[in-house]
Amino acid sequence: MKFFKALLSFAVTVALLWAVQTNFGSIPAIAPLLNPVSGFWQNAENRTEVGDDEISLPGLTEEVTIKFDERRIPHIFAKNNHDLYYAQGYITARDRLWQMDIQTRSAAGRLCEIVGDKALERDRTARRMGMGYGAENTLKCIMKDSVMSKVINAYTDGINAYIAGLDEKDYPLEFKLMGYKPEPWKPINCAFLLKLMSQTLAGGSDQFAMTNTLQLFGADVIKELFPDRPVRDEPIIPTGTKWNFKPLILPQPSKSFTAQMNAAANPQQKVEGIGSNNWAISGSKSANGYPILANDPHLNLTFPSIWYQIQMSAPGVNVYGVSLPGAPCVVIGFNNKVSWGVTNVDAAVLDWYQIKFRDTKKNEYWYNNRWNKVTKRIEAIVIKGKPTVYDTVLYTHHGPVVYETAAKKTKNAPAYIPVGNALRWIAHDESDEFKTFYLLNRATNYADYRKALQYYSAPAQNFIFADVNKDISITPNGKIPLKYFEQGKYIMDGSDPGNDWKGFIPYTHNPTVKNPPRGFVSSANQFSTDKTYPYYVNWQFAGYERGKRINDRLAAMQRATVDSLRILQLDEYSIVAQDVLPTMLAYLDTTKLDESQLHAYQIVKSWDKHYAVNSAGPSIFDGWWRKFYSMTWNDRFNSSKIPLRFPNRDVTEQLLIKQPKSKWFDNQHTPIVETAAEVVNRAFIETVDNLVRDHGKSAKNWTWAKLKPFEVSHLAGLDGFGSGNFATPGTGLTVNALVDGHGPSWRMVVQLGPQVKGYGIIPGGQSGNPGSFYYDDMLATWQAGKLDELLFLTAPREPSKRIKAELKLTVD
Repeated sequence: MKFFKALLSFAVTVALLWAVQTNFGSIPAIAPLLNPVSGFWQNAENRTEVGDDEISLPGLTEEVTIKFDERRIPHIFAKNNHDLYYAQGYITARDRLWQMDIQTRSAAGRLCEIVGDKALERDRTARRMGMGYGAENTLKCIMKDSVMSKVINAYTDGINAYIAGLDEKDYPLEFKLMGYKPEPWKPINCAFLLKLMSQTLAGGSDQFAMTNTLQLFGADVIKELFPDRPVRDEPIIPTGTKWNFKPLILPQPSKSFTAQMNAAANPQQKVEGIGSNNWAISGSKSANGYPILANDPHLNLTFPSIWYQIQMSAPGVNVYGVSLPGAPCVVIGFNNKVSWGVTNVDAAVLDWYQIKFRDTKKNEYWYNNRWNKVTKRIEAIVIKGKPTVYDTVLYTHHGPVVYETAAKKTKNAPAYIPVGNALRWIAHDESDEFKTFYLLNRATNYADYRKALQYYSAPAQNFIFADVNKDISITPNGKIPLKYFEQGKYIMDGSDPGNDWKGFIPYTHNPTVKNPPRGFVSSANQFSTDKTYPYYVNWQFAGYERGKRINDRLAAMQRATVDSLRILQLDEYSIVAQDVLPTMLAYLDTTKLDESQLHAYQIVKSWDKHYAVNSAGPSIFDGWWRKFYSMTWNDRFNSSKIPLRFPNRDVTEQLLIKQPKSKWFDNQHTPIVETAAEVVNRAFIETVDNLVRDHGKSAKNWTWAKLKPFEVSHLAGLDGFGSGNFATPGTGLTVNALVDGHGPSWRMVVQLGPQVKGYGIIPGGQSGNPGSFYYDDMLATWQAGKLDELLFLTAPREPSKRIKAELKLTVD
């Protein structure tokens, strides 16, 4: 018996030793992770471990000084351009190497290499979307530029200098957890980050859903429910602005578009809530007589943060702001003369074309009344622990064929003729966006700002600007196709040359305004212009609500300060509730409500329309409106067979207020004919009943804080590495747009003047290491709605009590 127990114990020990050192699918071996010499223990650090240091690096030409403040934000002082971007690459990699690696892999379609075949479809989609093709073209353009080619190579060399100096014990924790090691950085990785931003902000499409909706309901319904402009508008460029250019002749509409849906297609959808705010007030509205600029880009909030704070100084440049980890320059920020920021335009820069192939070999496709050759690109998708998968991506003159299927038999085509959907996307074109930021970093006035914008392609952004000369401006800017009206609203016939893009709107014709009489400029992703603008940018944008609230507040401001604009960034007043709640309350029949429903009625009736965390009003209204919207449209537009486009919120509001007996309120599946009043009442009762069922009868349990969980998650979704749930005010349609993990990823306010002062915060920290104090040390400040005063040094030896450490990079 003793022998048996000993043998069993030995066997279990051997099995355990084997198990902890063996990979199981995508799960890495646990022994290396637990190794006290090289495992996760080595990643623990605290705030006192950041001290002075000196490192010799190959590739530097002169000494670089990097100062670190109390937030561990680096302030780089270099003596030349090469060393400035080398140091930026080095120090960013030191803090964010894993983030840089995983984002690049995601954009390139290389996640399978580290997590196995569970990421196969995601990798295949990235390849078929032409992310690599676009990155190659962008890099090609950058390398043609004598300045930017040096910038990107120096930045790459700095990253690789850091990687080369890493021991296994120094690998960021996620490399250890996921069982792989860093690889050398390549210049194309920087371009991949641009493609990833284009995918996030301009990679969504509802053309498939719109095509199905048109086919099912017809043109009259489309005209009624999907108008080219909302009834209420608050354009970015103030209404009545004159255009100082002679417009080009617009293309004529094509006679054909296809209304045939590829059922296998599952394109990325547009996501409400991924937007941004920015505004600038003129000196006439500020307390010190100089402009103040504010920007808060709304993106997915993660640890590590999407942004990395940095100051960069060298002869000819001294700039502070945020950069994208893995890309050179400051993207949003300020120097001692100017400040700038961005929001998404949502221009129509991605179109789908239906392609007909000659036969099942797919070597030729029909276009312009003849057969044209298909270009084939073999994508090798390496999969951890399994054989490599090869995917042949077909390229037409439009771009890659993302989805393929077989057409049905018809009288004229008895055989199954393969068809596909090709993608024409501005992200595939040559571009050099980094040059825009390179020039903005060095800008001194409005003319420099305008020069910088001409190099920017995608994703189109509303570039806001203010300077010490007291100029303010905003420009919806990017490389925007020259199209006929509503071109690309549906999937287009790829065989008709009339559907091709006909060039681009000239940069100088992009809508812009400088020093408008109202004393401010602003954007919140709404329509770019009024109807007088002669070019087609898109048929849909974000709703007008955030823009209206911002403009109402800015119009009333006098003697404003930085704090005035900070408070506006936190505004959670609902214009939607202001517009529709009085009508909804008027339709409610209180005689048919029970005790809980009457209590909810009294709460929402007296609600101040602010989405405050401790208020039950937003919980009731938000659920009520969502239920009303779904009850109005689900019976017709919620299809399990094909995707359909639901009507806009603005259209729904107008039907409620002005056409309460519209046929659209009638549920086709019930014997009675419903009006808006019936839908409003039923929606309210169900909403309150759901609140009682899920949270109890006490309204104390209905507060917005309790109904709206919010978390800053880890970038890879690793449990325990996020913030945990916390209460947040606002919603996707308020100025403080926090919803479903999206929100202000960088809040910045800059006061221009003889001495420029910047204030900002990210919802996280500088370090990407979960074991670091600086991983999330800024989150509490961000949660409280406060901003840090940003330390903007003018020289490496400028004294400051906020400097806590110094790193010298010396020539090896």
